[in-house]
Amino acid sequence: MNVSRAIVSVKRIIEIHDMQPDITYKTETVDNIKGNVTFDHVYFKYSDNEEYILKDIKFAAKAGETIGIIGLTGSGKATLANLIPRLYDATKGKVLIDNKDVKEYSEKSLRSQVSIVLQKAILFAGKVNTNIRYGNQSASDIEVEEAAETAQAKEFIDKFPEKYEKLISQKGSNLSGGQRQRVSIARGLVGEPKILILDDSTSALDAKSEALVKEALANEHKDTTTFIIAQKISSIKTADK
Repeated sequence: MNVSRAIVSVKRIIEIHDMQPDITYKTETVDNIKGNVTFDHVYFKYSDNEEYILKDIKFAAKAGETIGIIGLTGSGKATLANLIPRLYDATKGKVLIDNKDVKEYSEKSLRSQVSIVLQKAILFAGKVNTNIRYGNQSASDIEVEEAAETAQAKEFIDKFPEKYEKLISQKGSNLSGGQRQRVSIARGLVGEPKILILDDSTSALDAKSEALVKEALANEHKDTTTFIIAQKISSIKTADK
């Protein structure tokens, strides 16, 4: 056993344990977010010695609207969306939900009512229904199936002999890229979020499937404020703004 290396490792663990989080939360829970989102002259950079990634961003999204955010890789579009659930905090300016600074919400309020679906679907070894339920552990079988139907995942899931009991390999390696994304979208929907962020999360879908997902979202989640982050104009053509 390398004692010196072990001591260094223990010291590092202690340092990490003693670190104070960059983001702190209020304790009061708000269960009735409507989904109005406002960016009030928002600036953001990752560190003091870097250039601003976002500069003087200002817009307002009403509850139930679909907002399209388009740009090249590295343009800051995903960073902008990540400020809503406070994965990062704005360097200057304010991000508000229902005219209330996001810093005034508890972590539970934000995490339970703001859902992010990433381009790279993160699936775990386990059943299809278990993977979808990561978005809402208390979801019923019917709620799981409804989320899958909206995400256009029900069609291929029903073809499995085991249906929702089908075992998914680690990282979803036994599913296609489009299937993984649809399961991930279903997971994002099963918690009935008031704000939904789709971060290039339909990039592996063909045009028809992508259109069906957007149509189903518009019909089944009319009150959900949706942010669509994309690189293609065609992906945001149904957006309100």
